[in-house]
Amino acid sequence: MHHNTLIRRGVVSAATLAAVAAASLTGIGAASAHVTANAPTVTQGGYGVVTLVVPNESDTAATTELTVTLPKLKSARPEVMTGWKTTVAKDPATEEVTSITWTALPGTPGVPVGEFAQFRISGGPFPEQDSVPLPASQTYADGEKVDWSQPMGDNGEEPEHPAPTLTLPAGEGTDHHGSSTQSTATSAEAADTSSADGAARWLGGIGLVVGALGAVFGVAALTRSRTTRKDDDA
Repeated sequence: MHHNTLIRRGVVSAATLAAVAAASLTGIGAASAHVTANAPTVTQGGYGVVTLVVPNESDTAATTELTVTLPKLKSARPEVMTGWKTTVAKDPATEEVTSITWTALPGTPGVPVGEFAQFRISGGPFPEQDSVPLPASQTYADGEKVDWSQPMGDNGEEPEHPAPTLTLPAGEGTDHHGSSTQSTATSAEAADTSSADGAARWLGGIGLVVGALGAVFGVAALTRSRTTRKDDDA
């Protein structure tokens, strides 16, 4: 009797774990259907590549346009994508990039139903803050438009259409190309070391030449000395 009770408890526990796992996977699937942004190499105040992952959530129409709002970047260039036209919008007063729009060319499939596409941007410098929202607007071939611009709830609850958000680690300072000052210092140290090595080799080469000449003169002097002694003996 006790044995059967343990078996029943084990079955119930396994069923509970399976239900929890299924719920977790369902949540992951729902979250992955949102437009998201990631930039593993970008730091606060730095430059780098941002990837927008755009799934098609429609059951009937392709995604034909995507617009992403940027935090006024000094530089932002979209990656070349076959079948898409890009439009870069700038602030007329500062020439900073404020948004980029991708539009599917006529006769191309856009992002078909049940598929996704990746839209990449290279630019910066990004704001010096822990997270940077990149509101996006997704338009479908049937005219439907979805704005991915809602902020996270105060309690951490995800809204229906959250804005794609970058999480940025603190940077070490960058120049206009995105190179860190530490890298620059390291390069300078390497150059100094290389110069010192070159000078040492050059001096060492001179020492070898001087040594070789000394040996030649020594042999010559010894030869002359022996010759003089032979003449004296004669």
